[in-house]
Amino acid sequence: MTTVRSAATGDPYALDPADVRTPPTTLRGRLRCLGPGLILSAAVVGSGELITTTALGSKAGFVLLWLVIVSTGVKVWVQMELARWAILTGKPALEGFAHVPPRIGRLSWINVLWILMDGAKILQRGGIIGGTAAAFSILFPIVGEPLSMPSMVVWTVLLVASVLFMLRTNGYGVVEKACFVAVVLFTLATVGLALGLPLTPFAYGGDDLASGLTFAIPAGTIGFAVAMFGITGVGADEMTTYTYWCLEKGYARWTGPDDGTEERARRAEGWLTVMRLDVLVSWVVCTLCTLSFYVIGAAVLHPQGLVPSGNAMITTLSRMYTDTLGSWAQYAFLIGAVAVLYSTFVASAAAVPRLWTHTLGLLGALDWADQASRERMIRILTFAMPPVWALGFLLIQSPVLMVQIGGIAGGVFLAAVVIAVWYLRTVEVDRRFRANPSLTAALVFSSVAVAALAVYSVLNVFGIEVGG
Repeated sequence: MTTVRSAATGDPYALDPADVRTPPTTLRGRLRCLGPGLILSAAVVGSGELITTTALGSKAGFVLLWLVIVSTGVKVWVQMELARWAILTGKPALEGFAHVPPRIGRLSWINVLWILMDGAKILQRGGIIGGTAAAFSILFPIVGEPLSMPSMVVWTVLLVASVLFMLRTNGYGVVEKACFVAVVLFTLATVGLALGLPLTPFAYGGDDLASGLTFAIPAGTIGFAVAMFGITGVGADEMTTYTYWCLEKGYARWTGPDDGTEERARRAEGWLTVMRLDVLVSWVVCTLCTLSFYVIGAAVLHPQGLVPSGNAMITTLSRMYTDTLGSWAQYAFLIGAVAVLYSTFVASAAAVPRLWTHTLGLLGALDWADQASRERMIRILTFAMPPVWALGFLLIQSPVLMVQIGGIAGGVFLAAVVIAVWYLRTVEVDRRFRANPSLTAALVFSSVAVAALAVYSVLNVFGIEVGG
């Protein structure tokens, strides 16, 4: 992949004509410039896919297989549109959200909603930490019995300390690449197991897969389904974060400031093409992984009536492997679960401080354009936030519930992101960059699906049930 200039030699959020590059025109050249989508999507494969998607498969069986495909694919077009605006303007998402009226003081209502949503996401991130601690507790209890409170507390503290140590120098690029490798290794194994299930006692066939494409939602599974739709694939917070990674990768700097020339317009089209390929490849990876987790849950856990819950979630999920491969496979699963969930934790610890630092900048508490001030605050928040997430887990002690709450909150915020995307697209993106009718149609379909999710989520908050 193309080497990105570090923050030590230049500001990744400042556009300089000296930084422009001619975009690659061959597939091989474009593949070498990928990165933000692969790293982001690979990092989020774990929280929603390992926990919520598998839990839904274990509860509903194959009947909601169609929802997996829809939930991973329908949001991609909103992500792509928001990233296009960021690359063309050189601004990350939270600044774009601030442009959408009506405003509340220095912020837009969407910025305020993001702050509220991220409060709920504390529970989800705590659930990720809890799942990782549970896996370590089973492997190496250290203090007390596996999954006992002393063991969970010790491992939670050790996990948080290790992430803070890893991120002490703000070297997020190295961390993200490590997360990407860890997740890919585990998800490849998961895809292999899903494909190999027909050779085990938990075999599934074409009829099972066909039953999952009937667009039905059985009674009692809507809450799981909404959480999965909100959390699997690229969610609202990942869409927002993706714009920051695109800028740090260099897509906007290589495009250069908008000087109104035809040369700049052609250069922008080239880097937007690279971004779309980046999104497409990450979507393929995410979809394959999510389908695999769901199929394994439906084929192995559902027939036995096993639904992951509480701290025993990891033990229940390990049955997907031990019931098909033998008791030895539990250790392989636990190591894989650690890799998946830990990498998600690291990615969140790298991304969220950026978003909060930018929010503080929008509020006037610091100058986001001042690189030294920005990086100092990011480091402070990197050390302050993970302990808060961990405390949330220790108080609630239910990773599945915590991840589902975060998923529903993310579903509500998705609707706000869609509104922002359409506003920014109409007001701040030149007509020539939004003239593709196919991309516009896909964005319309995606927007309608996200709006439906948001309506359900709001009704659910007020206790109004739809569909049983």
